[in-house]
Amino acid sequence: MSSLKTSFAGLDLKNPIVVSSSSLTDSAEGCLRFEKAGAGAVVLKSLFEEDIVRRTESLTDATAHAESADYLQGYLRGQMLGDYLKLVKESKSLCSIPVIASICCCTAGEWTDFARMIEEAGADALELNVMSLATDKAAADGAFEQRHVDILASVKRSVSIPVIMKLGDNLSNPVSLIERLRGYGAAAVVLFNRPYQTDIDIEKMEYVSGSVLSDGGDLSNPLRWTGIASAAVKNISYGISGGVHGGEGVVKALLAGASAVEVCSALYMAGDAWVAAALEFVDKWQERHGFESVGEYRGRMNAAYGEHVDRLERTQFLKYFEGFGHKHAHGHHGM
Repeated sequence: MSSLKTSFAGLDLKNPIVVSSSSLTDSAEGCLRFEKAGAGAVVLKSLFEEDIVRRTESLTDATAHAESADYLQGYLRGQMLGDYLKLVKESKSLCSIPVIASICCCTAGEWTDFARMIEEAGADALELNVMSLATDKAAADGAFEQRHVDILASVKRSVSIPVIMKLGDNLSNPVSLIERLRGYGAAAVVLFNRPYQTDIDIEKMEYVSGSVLSDGGDLSNPLRWTGIASAAVKNISYGISGGVHGGEGVVKALLAGASAVEVCSALYMAGDAWVAAALEFVDKWQERHGFESVGEYRGRMNAAYGEHVDRLERTQFLKYFEGFGHKHAHGHHGM
């Protein structure tokens, strides 16, 4: 019997499938449901820094009295944080698989105190999701990446549980940032978070939400960067998020160098049963290829192996397109 056990961010998981932060994990009962479905770990629904700021600021607008506004802001912030700590405690009491807390943050501000409370509430690890864009035309080169380092450094000073950094794909050099984050004590990185998808309704001339769920095509970018980064920066775990829609995607992620996959869209679309089906696929694939454990093939197709470098580096793109165009041109001649 082959084993699907893996180690991610210093946590021992029975398999690489992690339910990512979403409304699926906004209750202890929801987390327990995924444990029963077979998941290796759960990431709790995120606490959003911008949500707290926006909701407390709206209270300030509603009341002219500065002192009462301050009181209400403090009360609301305390209530939202209290609710989150309750979610951590309840999920830990119900679940035996690792429970990872999640904070979506834009600044290094006040997360240090709260990170400590999350640790005290019993979370096994903390995922920091730096969901913001670099849009300031006066910003210095590297300031956006430095913000990630500052947030991690301030949180690491106050907690001893593993800290996972979930990164966006809007980085000029993910490998360099991952190396710095590793140096500051990150236990893992997850590539990549999925920001709000922007679209425009051209009849109403209004901004609307684009596709909320990922699809299998989204796997390409995290596969590439995991394949490149896991060869260059060791002693840190890699997770892949976005585009894992079946057992095949799980295997691809592991071959590229990931230790775990964070899954959300596939679960919204296929339900809890998706987990068992994906695990069965991975198990059969391992047996078919003679592997007894994940560790035997994790990273086997990353850039540490010379024959894979060309396929991972973007410069080969034109070469593939040449062949594609040539083939299609012949098709047209034959018509």
